[in-house]
Amino acid sequence: MKIAYFDCFAGISGDMTLGALIDLGVDAQWLAGELRKLPVEGYRLETRKVKKSGIQAVQFSVILEHDAGSRLADSEYIEIDQPEESPPAKPAEAHTHDPGESHRSLNEILELIQNSQLSDRVKNTARRIFTRLGQAESQVHGIPVGQVHFHEVGGVDAIIDVVGSAIALEQLEIEAIYASPLHLGSGFVHSQHGLLPVPAPATARLITGVPAYTSETHGELVTPTGAAILTSLASGYGPMPLMSVQAVGYGAGRRERDFPNTLRIFLGEALSESSKQNQSDAALSVSQRRDPHPEQHQYPVGPAGYHESPAVVLETAIDDMEPELFEALTDKLSTAGALDVLLIPVQMKKNRPGLMLHVLAYPSSLDDLLQIIFTESTSIGVRTYEVTKRMLQREITMVQTPYGPIHVKVARLGARIVNIKPEYEDCRDLARRLDIPLKDVLAAARQAAWQTLKESPVPLDVS
Repeated sequence: MKIAYFDCFAGISGDMTLGALIDLGVDAQWLAGELRKLPVEGYRLETRKVKKSGIQAVQFSVILEHDAGSRLADSEYIEIDQPEESPPAKPAEAHTHDPGESHRSLNEILELIQNSQLSDRVKNTARRIFTRLGQAESQVHGIPVGQVHFHEVGGVDAIIDVVGSAIALEQLEIEAIYASPLHLGSGFVHSQHGLLPVPAPATARLITGVPAYTSETHGELVTPTGAAILTSLASGYGPMPLMSVQAVGYGAGRRERDFPNTLRIFLGEALSESSKQNQSDAALSVSQRRDPHPEQHQYPVGPAGYHESPAVVLETAIDDMEPELFEALTDKLSTAGALDVLLIPVQMKKNRPGLMLHVLAYPSSLDDLLQIIFTESTSIGVRTYEVTKRMLQREITMVQTPYGPIHVKVARLGARIVNIKPEYEDCRDLARRLDIPLKDVLAAARQAAWQTLKESPVPLDVS
């Protein structure tokens, strides 16, 4: 399995991510051609080799074109060292945005990506990243995610960084991403909302549950765009997993630091299936919990307050298959993208008992799932039909309990919280470690979650 390890000793940003992926072998001209599939205009791309503390790295830049000329885009914040200082009006590398280019709603960005001619995998990855970013902004500002309008990260450059990274990851055939703890920096940044501490509020939300640390280095090392990319895609955080390194890429940050201001990405192969478990055991104790099917929540929320997305159902009745084979069949279907796999008892012809295999999936997975059913089962025919999947808005956050931190899943209907569920694995591990009843940990997690969320400005449904 091909994996990538993001070494974030100098933090991470969107342009650093793309620079490192280009340094790993993604052709910059080909990438520019793929990005032209987006209905976005008014920019050009520049890629050049630079040196950071003597290390050669790729610097990726988005240049915005205007009637009055062109300028370097910077979707993030303006750094300042102390809160009493005022930022320069137009620093050389961090300009303010024109209103027309800096405000886009989350729904507009998701639709822009969905209506492009990019591959389904790229669309799903990019939409997942922007959806996570929108959820963080929603929590920061206390508004429903459907009402989020991006400011610093809503420009052309952020869209290019996110979608470009998704394209590059697909081209490199990376199947899993792991990362080091995040170096955040320190100090303050100036934004359209005023003076903000490092990490910026959206970044602080995005890295909840992720190992991170600050330092005496002044400046914003982890940007909202970089945090959204990594925390949407990384499977775990900690030391580099056991892997056979094939290439190393360096993406340059724009500012000069006392250390190499680069993101370093190691690309290689996991040595064996057992190495995945070794890597999980070696990782730091807190890792990011993610929805196994995050793409289902990338569709905009409708007026009723929930998501709607197209899906497909596959059904076949089986009465002549050895029971042991169903385990392999259901495992492979789940791994290949099935959302639900059900085995339902049915009465078949000649009064023979059988099982109805019922699979719910996205249309893009249909052919892969059909191939598995035909090769792993005795079925010679499968019914398929289109359905609409309706889902509550979902987010995962971390709460502090007397026993330790626990992730909880929060479901919303519009602005109302209608369900809170602690992550079972977190509660189980704490109960085992502390030798206390599991039900006590679950109760403490629910109580902490409700108490924390009641302090949120977003209305709650606690009935």
